[in-house]
Amino acid sequence: MERWKPGLIAVITVVSVAAMYLITSTTSPWSSGDNITVAVTIMPQKEFVEAIAGDRAEVVVLVPEGADPHTYEPEPETLRKVSEARAYFIVGSGIEFENHYLNKIMSMNPRMRIINTSRGIELIPNQGENHHAAESPYDPHVWTSPRNAMIMVNNTLRGLQEIDPPGSRYYQENAGLYTEKLRGLDFRIRKALEKRRGESILVYHPAWGYFCRDYGLKQVAIEREGKEPGPGTLSMIIQEARKGGVSVILVSPQFSRKNAELIASEIDAEVVVVDPLGGNYMKNIEAIAEALRRE
Repeated sequence: MERWKPGLIAVITVVSVAAMYLITSTTSPWSSGDNITVAVTIMPQKEFVEAIAGDRAEVVVLVPEGADPHTYEPEPETLRKVSEARAYFIVGSGIEFENHYLNKIMSMNPRMRIINTSRGIELIPNQGENHHAAESPYDPHVWTSPRNAMIMVNNTLRGLQEIDPPGSRYYQENAGLYTEKLRGLDFRIRKALEKRRGESILVYHPAWGYFCRDYGLKQVAIEREGKEPGPGTLSMIIQEARKGGVSVILVSPQFSRKNAELIASEIDAEVVVVDPLGGNYMKNIEAIAEALRRE
């Protein structure tokens, strides 16, 4: 399946909308009340910010739930809100949406702080068959690891404290509570999968590299170079899955399930939908352990 890349029209639209809001803005977007507006790229980050900031922050999500960050174009109303944001908490690992739009978003709000939430994370180099290799030298799906999420939460905390010093202590306390929840999630997954170490898991889209690294698994992707596999590759995947005793195939709602269901029918496996971009981060990540525990 070929990936659509935003073309010239999309770029012109973003720049035009940005210019419109800069021209029509007559007051400072940072001067009203105690609440702050911040932007994030994906839904899991929204959970991170809200867990730390509570009702002190309004969070603008540039790629909403159900959208594909490889192809999504931000809505004009979303861009208007971003023009009022004090900070944009980017994933920072090479996610395609940020590669295409970060400079445009920065130009529409030059005063906005850019906080890289992947700072300090050991990134996984992209492999040749991974279509992200054309966009970034590293696997961008850092948030799918609870251990990485703890680092992202800490980077988010520091960013919030920088832009809103009066809330610093409040943010620190909330971040500590949420980090403890992530530690508990990490512990439960390690216990659930400790007997699976060294095994392969079959996924449609290669979004789980960091999860697999942390829990001793190997990710085998159905999608190759951003495309549906051909008959030869499909046959090879079926043989590998059958040999490995795979009984669960993980798919994301943003991508086609056709080939995953075909493989599942050949090896008598179950297709399990898990959304790496979903809004309930902890529930979605825990669902993976539950699915793999059933194998």
